[in-house]
Order: sequence, then structure tokens, then C-alpha cells
Amino acid sequence: MASYNAPLEIHVHGQVPLRADVSFDQLQEALKPLWSYAGASSLVKGAHSAYEDEPGIKFDAQEHLLQLCWTVSGDEDIRQSLDEMCMSLNELSLTGATIEVTFYDAEFDEDEDGDDPEATSRDDFMMLFVGPNPAAIMQVQRDLLVQDIINIMERHFDASELGGVVAEVDRMFSQRFDALVSSLEIGKPPRGPSGGHGGAGHGGGGRKPRHLH
Repeated sequence: MASYNAPLEIHVHGQVPLRADVSFDQLQEALKPLWSYAGASSLVKGAHSAYEDEPGIKFDAQEHLLQLCWTVSGDEDIRQSLDEMCMSLNELSLTGATIEVTFYDAEFDEDEDGDDPEATSRDDFMMLFVGPNPAAIMQVQRDLLVQDIINIMERHFDASELGGVVAEVDRMFSQRFDALVSSLEIGKPPRGPSGGHGGAGHGGGGRKPRHLH
């Protein structure tokens, strides 16, 4: 649980489109790993950021959107809470989405430690992905990667020259998706006399990530 003497400030930022039928109670339960880490007893009490100029955790019921711009004091142990939160949000999300998490070392003083060659900051950054199925998650990963590649390569090439690079990224993600589907197919029970699959269904099916050319 977070404390006032925690060595890190953790900033969580992103927007997650939610299904139209998602209720506040469902979202509160999904976000429990986050607000309980902050020491709150409910989402309402834990939604406020450590900084007043940040909107915190907002649920836009009309737009069916979760908005995150929230900072809490903590340590590396928050990573488990973030993983649990993402697993729960997967079931409520409408499309794939990214959540950015930035770790700021609250104990590192650049001015005081500048003369110490062994002094290093614990600043860090990570991207989390949520989505209703693996295809949706891979799609947002693919889009983010393509945008990063284009931003870098447009310094040297015209955008019209990058079609082959984008196609190669699409091919690689298609291979990853096919491998995932194959692994899930292996785990399915054999077809019964009626031709249907017995037991519970497996996630990860559905359409492939769309290819943008």
C-alpha cells in the first residue's frame, strides 16, 4: 500500500472506451487494485490525484469512457496492482487502448547527486494495453508501433516511401495473431457428434487486426 514516504510518484494516464452496459459499480470493482493501493475505501475516495491540477480517475457515463490522469505515491510493487487492473478492464473495454505509466524517483535530487557517479534515478516508463480480446490489443500495439516508425523514418524518407515498412509490420503482427489462435485451438476439446465444441469457449478468437496500407 502506498505511503507518504514512498520513494516513487507513479502517474497513470490514458483513455479506455468502455462497453455501453458497463456500470459504475463494475468499473469500481475493476479499478479496485488501483484505488485500494492508494489507501482509499472506494473509487470515489481514491479517484483524486496527488496533484490538484490533474483530473484523476473519471468515468464519463455518457461517452462510456474511462479517463485516467492520476498520480499516487508508491513503489515498484504497484506493478502487480496495475496488472490486476488491466485484466479486469479487459472484460469491460469496448476497443483496444493504451495506458501510460510513468515512475518518478521522488528521492533522487539531481542537484545533490550530480557529483556522485554512482547515483542513479529510478525514473521509468511503461505502456500497458487493454482490450476485449487479443486481436483488439494487437491492433492498438500495431498502430502505436507504426506511428513510432513513421515518426522516425519521415526524417529521412517521404511518407509515400514507407508502404513496404508498414506492410512488413502488418505481416509480423499477422504471424503473431495466427500463432496465438493456433495455440488456443490446440487447447480446445475435440468436436462432439453435434459438431459443436464442448466446454467453455476460449478467448482470443474473432477477426484479425485490420491492415492499414
